[in-house]
Amino acid sequence: MLRRQAIKLGSVLLSALTLGGWSLFRNKGSEPLLLSARDDGDGKHYAVGYRLDGSQVFATEVAQRCHDIINHPELPIALFVARRPGTESYLVDLRDGRLLQTLRSQPNRHFYGHAVIHSSGEWLYATENDTSDPGRGVLGVYRFEGERLVHSGEIPTHGIGPHQVSWLPDGETLVVANGGIRTEAESRVEMNLNAMEPSLVLMQRDGTLLSKETLAQQMNSVRHLGIGSDGTVVACQQFMGDADETAELLAIKRPGEPFQAFPVAERQLQSMAQYTASVAIHSDLRLVALTAPRANRLFIWDLDSAAVKLDAPMPDCAGVGAVQDGFVVTSGQGRCRFYDCRKAELVGQPMELPSGFWDNHLHLA
Repeated sequence: MLRRQAIKLGSVLLSALTLGGWSLFRNKGSEPLLLSARDDGDGKHYAVGYRLDGSQVFATEVAQRCHDIINHPELPIALFVARRPGTESYLVDLRDGRLLQTLRSQPNRHFYGHAVIHSSGEWLYATENDTSDPGRGVLGVYRFEGERLVHSGEIPTHGIGPHQVSWLPDGETLVVANGGIRTEAESRVEMNLNAMEPSLVLMQRDGTLLSKETLAQQMNSVRHLGIGSDGTVVACQQFMGDADETAELLAIKRPGEPFQAFPVAERQLQSMAQYTASVAIHSDLRLVALTAPRANRLFIWDLDSAAVKLDAPMPDCAGVGAVQDGFVVTSGQGRCRFYDCRKAELVGQPMELPSGFWDNHLHLA
């Protein structure tokens, strides 16, 4: 039964588009792979690829824990990006898991877990911390030379503690979620909680600032992004303030409009435990999905009316991405679930993956 469910879900995923921060490309001549970072029971770190039925294709041990995975638009390779404050990211051959390159950050820099590749396949931009001026955000600029990356320079993110970076639909405008938190090298300890500076930045590839906007709550760290095909940007937050304070953990920037809170009910905001992990837009179905793993909750709203479509328990839910007929959601406990969103009642279908220590992000290649 589980194998049949996996194959059924696989057929849905194969017809998916690149939506909501998930990356999809077809490696010609092979079945699709589920890519993620995970640990084992001994705390060792791996960059992994699994078939849809749960069989392992590769598990490449790496020295540092990874976070997001970025696929090259043409080559069967992917970069497993180091989790903050990692200094190594890993370029992996998706055919056999061979480690092609250990990409090390520059002196006085570390990675923040996210990157994007330009549609030309030539340039990669990674969010990084300038530890000589703790928290000053930069995008490390790298150029592909065959199956290797070479550091080419950097541009400012016009903010502190950048986390996720994404493209607007034009493929040239960068969106940066500046978390606003200063940290030093080799540390996740916050230095400036009483003086945080979170922001949402739009910028050109040459570093030119187009806009910089903030939310009302200073301690509301802007973290992960979802981008709609019409240029709508959604951002999910992690609140660093008092435990009894309610924070606006989902925000939206529609084209031509200011960055502002998405109208989420007070009861739902209070149920999120001040922490969200991932957000995605389904452009065709006009939906937005959000995970709150500390609260073990998954939410889906109508993007235009803000009507609640789903408010459901899901243990340790983390990554979420849009596919043709709905959303796929992952869990730190190893479960993956597809939600069919075509009808009024959203139906979840389980997909089995090996249990244990999966990171927040999962990509299909």
